[in-house]
This record gives sequence, structure tokens and C-alpha cells, in this order.
Amino acid sequence: MTIYHTLAILSPWTVWLVYWMKASSWAKKTVKREDRLSRTVQSIPLIVGCALVALPDRLAGAWSLANTHFDSQQWTGIAIIIAGLTFSVWGRRHLGPNWSVSVTLKADHELVRSGPYALVRHPIYSGCLLAIAGAALVTEQWRGVIGFALIFASLAYKVRVEERWLSEYFGDPYRAYRREVRALVPWLY
Repeated sequence: MTIYHTLAILSPWTVWLVYWMKASSWAKKTVKREDRLSRTVQSIPLIVGCALVALPDRLAGAWSLANTHFDSQQWTGIAIIIAGLTFSVWGRRHLGPNWSVSVTLKADHELVRSGPYALVRHPIYSGCLLAIAGAALVTEQWRGVIGFALIFASLAYKVRVEERWLSEYFGDPYRAYRREVRALVPWLY
């Protein structure tokens, strides 16, 4: 993998991040936030996983024009990145002002069950995981699989924390939602 492959991975993520930063200004006031230690436990594997997936093999030769070819698997990976990020944006837009970057409860927090939330309880995480899987296809290396596994573990931890909070806050309606809709992968997990 060269820097060109890294740029192909990071370009859609950069557009996504710009949107994410802009959209964060629309969030409701936070009334309860995840503690710093929990956030750190979740962030470390996320950061390491992203580095494994996105960074070129080595800096020496990374800018070489000799390896700029993209095969069909890599083009498929780029399409999956875009599809995953689009799904996460749909989830973010549907969640509206209830969204936050860390596990929080918002003022007048609402239980959203429509749109992508009818397919999975955490469509933002699902979309990001799909995009990371696409990035792993672009890398065509085992470190992409290891990076995906670390990111999955990070988000699975975050899901557990979030699920506990939402179950406490919403009670029976959220427990019913958990029985009816899978967390990250429709009909599976």
C-alpha cells in the first residue's frame, strides 16, 4: 500500500469529518457525559486500529509511482467506504440534536427508532465499521484486518456503555427496542 492508497482511504473520511464537525453544532445541551477513563479505554484501540488500516506500509517508497495501481478489490473497498460513511451520515442526520461524539445523555433526550434506527440501534457505528472494512479491502493486508478488529472492539465497548445508559434512561421502551432491533448488523448482531 502506498500513500496514494492511503489518500484514497482518507479522502472520503475527510469529507465525512468536515460534515461531522459542522453537524456537532446542532446538538442539544449535554446533561450527563461518559467519564474520561471510559472514553480513553474506548479511544486507544480506535486510534491504533485506524493507524493500522490507513497508514502506508513504510514511509520509504510510499510516494513511489510504481505502485499506484488500484485493482478491482481496492475499487470495491473505496465504494464500501463511501457506502458506510453515507449510512453513518444518514444515522447522524436522523438522530438530529440527540447526537454526541462520546456517550452522553442530552436534555430532553429522545428515543429514535425510525430511519436507519429501524435497521440497527447504532447506525453511525455500523456505517463507520462498514467504511473501515472497505478501507481494509483497500490495504489488502492483514494489518487492515487487525485494525478492523481493534476498531470493532472499541465500538463494541462503546455500545455496551451506551446501551446501559439508554436502558436506564428510557426503561422498558429501550429494552423492547433492544429485543426487536440488532445493535450493529441487521438480523445478526
